Amino acid sequence: MSLLETINSPNDIKMIDPQDYRKLAKEIRTFLVQKVSKTGGHLASNLGVVELTMALHLFLDLPEDKLVWDVGHQAYTHKLLTGRRQDFDSLRQYEGISGFPKTSESDCDSFNTGHSSTSISVADGIARARDLKHEKYKVVAVIGDGALSGGMAYEALNNAGRIKSNMMIVLNDNNMSISENVGGMASYLGQIRTSARYTALKDKVEHFLNRIPIIGPKIVKAIKKSKNSIKSLVVPGMFFENMGVTYIGPIDGHNIDLMLKTFNSAAELDGPVLIHVITQKGKGYKFAENDPSKYHGVGPFDCSTGRSTSVKDGRTYTEVFSGKICQLGRNNKNIVAVTAAMADGTGLSAFKKHFPERFFDVGIAEEHAVTFAAGMASRGLHPVVAIYSTFLQRAYDQIIHDVALGALPVTFAIDRAGIVGNDGETHQGIFDLSFLSHVPGLLVMAPKNAQELEDMLEFACSYDGPSAIRYPRGKATEKLSDFRAPIVKGKSEIIRRGKDAALFGVGRMVKVLDEIAAELSEEFGYSFTVVNARFVSPIDYEGLDEIAKECDIIFTCEENVERGGYGEAVAMHLLKSGYTGCFTNLALPDQYIVQGTPNQIRDSLEFDPVSLKNRIKKTVDVHKNYDII
Repeated sequence: MSLLETINSPNDIKMIDPQDYRKLAKEIRTFLVQKVSKTGGHLASNLGVVELTMALHLFLDLPEDKLVWDVGHQAYTHKLLTGRRQDFDSLRQYEGISGFPKTSESDCDSFNTGHSSTSISVADGIARARDLKHEKYKVVAVIGDGALSGGMAYEALNNAGRIKSNMMIVLNDNNMSISENVGGMASYLGQIRTSARYTALKDKVEHFLNRIPIIGPKIVKAIKKSKNSIKSLVVPGMFFENMGVTYIGPIDGHNIDLMLKTFNSAAELDGPVLIHVITQKGKGYKFAENDPSKYHGVGPFDCSTGRSTSVKDGRTYTEVFSGKICQLGRNNKNIVAVTAAMADGTGLSAFKKHFPERFFDVGIAEEHAVTFAAGMASRGLHPVVAIYSTFLQRAYDQIIHDVALGALPVTFAIDRAGIVGNDGETHQGIFDLSFLSHVPGLLVMAPKNAQELEDMLEFACSYDGPSAIRYPRGKATEKLSDFRAPIVKGKSEIIRRGKDAALFGVGRMVKVLDEIAAELSEEFGYSFTVVNARFVSPIDYEGLDEIAKECDIIFTCEENVERGGYGEAVAMHLLKSGYTGCFTNLALPDQYIVQGTPNQIRDSLEFDPVSLKNRIKKTVDVHKNYDII
């Protein structure tokens, strides 16, 4: 039996002989590579925190103590050590275990996470609640150096340093966020990693060092011989110290004994303590060590070669965007590109290569990305902000206040819109049409295929005002017909004409509706008008009114929650205009959507093509029979 197989509950790791820690870490890495190669998931970040997670579990008493993971994508070892090893074949699969901490999955998961820079705020709140209720337990937040590019982390540090609740913040520093880390904090941490200058020796630091058995007093004695430098455990962290947070580090994040001693000694200090640990992203798997960004998030792959086993079938929407933005950048030097630590994921790496002076990665800082773009737009540039739908939520105020209110020419390229898949509730892109279409003056577009994405991007980059284009993850539909209608502001496109009912589709749903219309025509003789909405804001109400005169059955279909979306706006207009026909809005339910493949999720929600076809046919049948009666 392997060491890992003996761990089936949170405290089992404490029964492992310390001499076997290295062996257990190796077993965990082998297990993770084997399992993630089958299910896909976040690999490099999890390989980097194996020893750190082991040390935390040896230090804490879970679930009584509270461990908060920032983002949470690096919590696989935590899941292994808390009794979920046998569930890993279902990692990120439909009805399987999540790739992120989930309170519904284990009481050792103290908080649901998925987005960046939130952990210190959560831990600060938990610690304050503990103190107010006169309870006794440890609170630890684990945050990566990449997450420190997000402003919320500093708001939390500022508050933690003020209210002085006892808590620990473990800064996992691998010099990476998703792509290579950027920004002032990255430079600052780099200086800490390589420099040991310190202006004075504090009493509490001396006290801390003295508590390290055997070697501690010797270290203090050696330090006192030098007035201005410390070359070992304690190095400059004055930024954190000045915020009221005790800084310790950097220390080796792969040395379990050292981390345990540090955690135990730090726990006796009053107030918030930040422990800076250095780890290697991708450690133990050579392909991930050599290219940690590539192996940050992976699909299924061959363990022996590191190569993906997924079959590539045509261009993705991300690749279409990538090629077109480079073409537009060559022709228009005012076009600049902005990303929030997602150059590879959003397809901007090619733009970065060709136009490095016009490419800006601001780190995991979506709010800043939007307002930074607004500043450039106010001085004659046209920024294209490429961002995932789920992360754009974080910058809603900036979209309204800093971009739309001033009618500034900023284009939002919104990738991963709609049902995304295996990362679950925190990563589905199902709200963007609702929260964007309400913003006055913001054009909101959704392409039906690759060609239309290119056309919309070209239109947006020539438009003197704010615009947004949302498109899904995965393979792009190349074209539905040879006809290529030009993009006209606020105008829809008729794909086919019929007399029995009208089907209005948004984005990828246009192809689905067109195929349903063709099948129902062939099978039952129904004829449908199929409309490509193109614009969700402003809606083509003139075109809608013309079709409403001809069709007494209208459907809208969008991969977005029902509330606040395109269909709801169409329904309101039809009601106000006195439409007396039958209207049905086909949209996603107003709920959080779980993990699974996109097709599994659509099947479970009855939003797959077969279910939509049946709903449309049933509605038309009922309405036609009612008319006959």
